[in-house]
Amino acid sequence: MGHSARCDAPSEDAPMLTDTAIRKAKPADKPQRLFDGAGLYLEVSPAGGKLWRLKYRINGKEKRLAIGAYPDTGLADARDKRDAARKLLAAGVDPGEQRKAEKAAGEERAANSFEVIAREWMARQTWVDDYRVKLEARMANDVFPYIGKRPVAELSAPEFLQVGRRIEERGAVESAHRALQVCGQVMRYAIATGRAERNPVADLKGALASPTVRHHAALTDPAELGGLLRAIEGYSGDPTTRAALKLSALLFVRPGELRHAEWAEFDLDAGEWHIPADKMKMRQPHLVPLCEQAVAILRDLHLLTGRGQYVFPGGRSPRRPMSNNAINAALRRMGYGTDAMTAHGFRATARTILDEVLHFRPDYIEHQLAHAVKDPNGRAYNRTAHLPERRKMMQGWADYLDALRAGGAVVPFKRKAS
Repeated sequence: MGHSARCDAPSEDAPMLTDTAIRKAKPADKPQRLFDGAGLYLEVSPAGGKLWRLKYRINGKEKRLAIGAYPDTGLADARDKRDAARKLLAAGVDPGEQRKAEKAAGEERAANSFEVIAREWMARQTWVDDYRVKLEARMANDVFPYIGKRPVAELSAPEFLQVGRRIEERGAVESAHRALQVCGQVMRYAIATGRAERNPVADLKGALASPTVRHHAALTDPAELGGLLRAIEGYSGDPTTRAALKLSALLFVRPGELRHAEWAEFDLDAGEWHIPADKMKMRQPHLVPLCEQAVAILRDLHLLTGRGQYVFPGGRSPRRPMSNNAINAALRRMGYGTDAMTAHGFRATARTILDEVLHFRPDYIEHQLAHAVKDPNGRAYNRTAHLPERRKMMQGWADYLDALRAGGAVVPFKRKAS
């Protein structure tokens, strides 16, 4: 069945509008209509506003279409828009419905933009606060300004490559790789939620320069470690920071896990620290057996900070944990540069010496480092796996550190043959 469509035209003797007539049109008590031609007219409101409208019929129904406000839309522009609407009508398309469809499509594009979906994905993640802040800043600075408004379904591999190249060009190669890794995760989420069909980031493997592998500086020679332990013992700075340094060596947890430690997580009588999943990198709860030395340090520290939430409260506010740079700053103060030792380096120190010097089983060490370790059936071990053996290992490690600090005989450091 065909469409019946037309624009209502004025009679042949109806005057055509001019710019002069439009400018001189004055408001009246009621709205006035100044007709031009082919259904186009200017409506002058009692308040003085002037709005272009098009009157037309489609399928026997009279409709009106707002074309624009004068003077932003002049007479020539209004006529061009009328002519465009007439072409749609000639093709049986309702220009009013066409406009609604275009608006809805635009809103859908905005709702499915990369930034909207990326922020939706980030909000669903259970990251620690520090990592969340860092990642959101990276996306806001390096990604969203370039592709944030683009619909995810239309993004291409070259667009993502340009994002990575901009970061790479300023020398931040590792950051470029991390940014694209996150973009890939966002695209996988978009596919899972039905807003994209493929992940073009997957096509970029090898497109960026390879990042230089950098390890956290760490002391792995027992004699040098003994010197560091003596420096920590003699540290004259803040006593809370001194305790954090000692526990970093004894417990070798991640720096963020240590500084976010809360008193409610500790059972000093049982000699255990239960770190909840939301504070762990692998998002699994972790149990740290506490050696006698660690318990003693924590009991002394409780006299200083035990009334608050955090074991290591910040210097400016007890409601926040200590600065993420506090331990590294203390190491620098003691003369250990960034190329010698870092807060994170205590983990590498323990891992190397426990394995290559003290010969503890690697799986015990990996469990205590809270790395992903699976049983023979491919299942992740729970947090109490090998707990008796790990207790012995942690106490043995603490006793070994005491011997090193005292300057006694150390076990010769020999790397295993590869």
